[in-house]
Amino acid sequence: MAAKRPSTTLSVLLVWMRVASTLVDLDLQKISGFWREVGLASEFNMALDAGMKVEGLFITLSGRNMTVKAAYNNSGSCTTEKVVGSGRDAAVGKFAFPGHREIHVLDTDYEHYAILRVSLQWQGKEFHVFKYLTRSLDREDEPGFWRFRELTADTGLYLVSRHRRCAKLLKEELI
Repeated sequence: MAAKRPSTTLSVLLVWMRVASTLVDLDLQKISGFWREVGLASEFNMALDAGMKVEGLFITLSGRNMTVKAAYNNSGSCTTEKVVGSGRDAAVGKFAFPGHREIHVLDTDYEHYAILRVSLQWQGKEFHVFKYLTRSLDREDEPGFWRFRELTADTGLYLVSRHRRCAKLLKEELI
């Protein structure tokens, strides 16, 4: 008999149990700067089939506010979106954004990788997407990759293969 996949709520709970022991105060200044999206994990195909694909993020902080400039690949064209969120619990990396969105920094070494949980409400349902980010434009197997796999083992792992052109333009501040 095949084992059933855990429910979404159970999957999120399992991730939180794995993360809870490692939560530390977030150094907001060190999380700032360029990040390239390398991996996703989600129970929901909607999060993976989005028309515009995030390639890179540029994070800046001012007080308790986080500004995220995202570079998207939209069918070969690079577009950006800038959104400002406020620190819901900035000391542990939780930020609320317009449109019922929240970003929570789950783990980072600041220099190589960051693991985020992005939550949003859509059509009355709450969705969670785990994102694996790296500072590098070229490397995907940074030290946090195995941590990301460990945290998302019950969620489903999806590695992202991106062209990186939009991420490179964002990093070079050309878009």
